[in-house]
Amino acid sequence: MTFATWLTVVTICALGAMSPGPSLALVLKQTLSGGRRHGVVAALFHGLGIGIYAFLSILGLAAIITTSPTAFTALQWGGALYLAWLGFKGLTAKPTANNELPDIPTTRSAARDGFLIAFFNPKVAVFFLALFSQVVGTDTSLLAKFGYAATALVIDTGWYLIVAWLFSNPKWLDVLRQRAVWFERVFGAVLIALAGRLVAGIVNGR
Repeated sequence: MTFATWLTVVTICALGAMSPGPSLALVLKQTLSGGRRHGVVAALFHGLGIGIYAFLSILGLAAIITTSPTAFTALQWGGALYLAWLGFKGLTAKPTANNELPDIPTTRSAARDGFLIAFFNPKVAVFFLALFSQVVGTDTSLLAKFGYAATALVIDTGWYLIVAWLFSNPKWLDVLRQRAVWFERVFGAVLIALAGRLVAGIVNGR
């Protein structure tokens, strides 16, 4: 593993992690709903899900997912349904007596949602296959392969930890919690829209 190659992996993984999508919406939702602890837990388990995909890609198993139409389609539908379920929960949220955030998550639900939002995203497998096919060759050592995968895990986790930390600042939360239920509904609408886009891609064969 050369430094230049590793820096390429770092740059591409960072851009991928920072791109807006369902993962960002989920970590924000967990942070605003349950505070810093829940946002951090969601970020850690999201990173774990990303890390698993990275390691599977390095080992060549992700190629099986992307080359098997049945497995890939099943994973796509699973992701779409999961996003729609999260979105429906957000859209149907109701305000509480003290105007606090509805449906306050548990640590367990934060971990579950953080992991599954990454696990049910087949585009992660495609992303890592495209990335690692450029940097991993027959002469790449096992240590270097694990190093690339670990880099992806650390960058994804680090980015969402930053998101959770920033948006759990009391100054931010005091303002945001005054409009808690509306944020919950906005996140729900975003997640349902993302699910709809994924379904459209499935139907159109993209």
